[in-house]
Amino acid sequence: MRAKLAMKGHHEPRASSSCAACKLLKRKCTSSCIFAPYFRSDEPKKFAKVHKVFGASNVSKILVEVPEEQREDTVNSLAYEAEARLRDPVYGCIGAIALLQRKMVELQHDLAVARARLAWYAVPVASSSAQGVVMDENVGMVSFDDMPCCSMVNESFGQSSSELTQVPPMNDFGQFPYVF
Repeated sequence: MRAKLAMKGHHEPRASSSCAACKLLKRKCTSSCIFAPYFRSDEPKKFAKVHKVFGASNVSKILVEVPEEQREDTVNSLAYEAEARLRDPVYGCIGAIALLQRKMVELQHDLAVARARLAWYAVPVASSSAQGVVMDENVGMVSFDDMPCCSMVNESFGQSSSELTQVPPMNDFGQFPYVF
């Protein structure tokens, strides 16, 4: 029953105690308090952080403007942004997002390297009649053209260093004005 009410934007009736917002603001919590459904009395730090960053008046205005079914998500977003802003006053949650994006790019690079190595090991040892050069009977050198992940490598050897530096970036994550 409670899950159904929460899903429809309704909140379970609260106890007679004041909500966390009214406790922090030292005012009487009424039955029409806009903060009560979202800042329960057992979560005082949640409202304290949101109040410190945004102010109670601004949060109240935001909640009034947002449709009731979206208010819970709005409060969660405000709480997340407030916590991020308190940890990193300059960049807030954008700094955390940029850090995660940078980590994602690093992991994509690591995955590409691992795939290249796997492709190299998957190529059978070349015979003397193939493009590779046999150095020993058991060890073969395979050209880059034989590896699907490295087909562009031979082309890059013919380029000058100025041409190599003009390669456009693979993504625009490097465009952040700060470095982590």
